[in-house]
Amino acid sequence: MELIFIYNAKSGLKQSLFDMGHKLFSPKTYPCRLCALTFDTFSENHIWKTFRATNKAAMVFYHSDEFENHYPNAKYEYPIILNKSKNVLNVVLSAKELNKIENVHGLMTQLKRFTNTTP
Repeated sequence: MELIFIYNAKSGLKQSLFDMGHKLFSPKTYPCRLCALTFDTFSENHIWKTFRATNKAAMVFYHSDEFENHYPNAKYEYPIILNKSKNVLNVVLSAKELNKIENVHGLMTQLKRFTNTTP
């Protein structure tokens, strides 16, 4: 089993700088809730980083363009978290569900059924 996290953001330095500015100046309109939950303005959220490090579940992270290059036939609304098992992708948390999560602790609580770590 592998958890796949797909951000509603494109890859690349230029896009990263744009996203950073957007989060800094207009965080309520930032389009990637997964980014907002797992990253602070300039770096990965410390609580989330610890959660990842203490987890035995395989976790893979993609920007939307990277995911679409890797899985060209998969069509989803981003951000999204998927579970890959035996080459089948299943939705763990949809964009709609992620948008309802208020903080990183809420995300970790939602993910605990797929991991070995209690938040």
